[in-house]
Amino acid sequence: MIKFFEKNKFLKKVQDFRSFLVLTILLILSVAIIHIHNNYKDTQIKSLKNLSQNTYLQKTISSIFSNLNPRFEKINYRVNAGDSFEKILIEINLNLNEKKKVLNFISDEKIKFNIIENQKIVFEIDNLNGKKIKKITIPINKKKDLIISSNNNNSLQYKELVKELRLVKTYKENYIRNSLYKSAIEKKIDPNVIIQFAQMYGFEVDFQRDIKKNDSFQIVYEEFKNDENKTIDYGNILYANLILSGKSLELYYFNSEKEKINDHFEANGQSIKKTLMKTPINGARLSSSYGMRKHPILGYNKMHQGTDFAAPMGTPIMASGSGRVLKAGWCGGGGNCVKIKHNTTYSTVYAHMSKFARGIKKGVRVSQGQIIGYVGSTGMSTGPHLHYEVIQNGKKINSQTLKLPSGKKLKGKSREEFEITRIKTDVLKSELINKLN
Repeated sequence: MIKFFEKNKFLKKVQDFRSFLVLTILLILSVAIIHIHNNYKDTQIKSLKNLSQNTYLQKTISSIFSNLNPRFEKINYRVNAGDSFEKILIEINLNLNEKKKVLNFISDEKIKFNIIENQKIVFEIDNLNGKKIKKITIPINKKKDLIISSNNNNSLQYKELVKELRLVKTYKENYIRNSLYKSAIEKKIDPNVIIQFAQMYGFEVDFQRDIKKNDSFQIVYEEFKNDENKTIDYGNILYANLILSGKSLELYYFNSEKEKINDHFEANGQSIKKTLMKTPINGARLSSSYGMRKHPILGYNKMHQGTDFAAPMGTPIMASGSGRVLKAGWCGGGGNCVKIKHNTTYSTVYAHMSKFARGIKKGVRVSQGQIIGYVGSTGMSTGPHLHYEVIQNGKKINSQTLKLPSGKKLKGKSREEFEITRIKTDVLKSELINKLN
């Protein structure tokens, strides 16, 4: 019995030892496996690293990724202040040889174009073997583009492309609450059209004093639109009507190449143009009329032999009539001034200008309504304004009370052609109004 008990005790110890042995073996195997795995991983990483640094592999990968990029690229470059065309070619990362090729081509062909701030230049690039010019589109004006392109021989060529524009005739009307300009802007009429409208009536209407609240206007004018229906340019004002205190002053555009007529006329065929415009500046306020007054600087009463129009600094000043510039320079107390001789009877003076318009100098001819300078406060002046004088037969007179002869009146064949134009314009106006309704 004792022997049996001791035998069982021995077997139990052997069994416990065997469990310990198995655990020990498993632990050793685990450590060995982890060690082998780590060595294998390090070997793989080193292999991948060596492979990635392989020159041939790098070139292959580079080639694959370069082929994934689009071959042809379009760059819409917006010109910044101070940009030159050479600087722009550098900005778009054109390589040195291609840049020289383009610049030399422009120089050799004597291609002239202007680079203007905010202008959009479109570059079409071929990226197959480095950046190469496929096509460059440079706007010359609203109606024309300069195209420089690469031909099949990889040499450059150029042409001027006239844009295909669609002519649209537009009708607008509005009441005048504050000023003609603000009322026109409310109807989204372009400022250039508004200026043309004001110049047409400048011979008859003083826009500061003649227009009252709730007067109104009607206008039919030409717009040139591109394929995107965006207005690119404006044409003629075909019809205009300024209704002042219930009285209409209608004007019709009439063009006759045979008779060399290109102007606006009243319904009776009478040109609204007079020898001199009533006011040579728009949006101004009459600040001092012709006559005796206390001089604002000298302090004593003195005859004021002109008319003063107060206006913001830089407001354009127009020639009130066609003629030749007698002087464009310093006039003492008048500061910067322009003197124009219109005919054997009339001359005009425009004083206190901040600066002269481009090209205005002694001896040049100017047209009625042409901008000759800008409002300033030079000379003996207390603030920005235009001092305007009209001289009749050598004597300074009051421009505001001057009765001026009217312009030409259509007669004969010209009058018959004008009547047809007027009727067609009235029909067009009615059709455009009906479309709005």
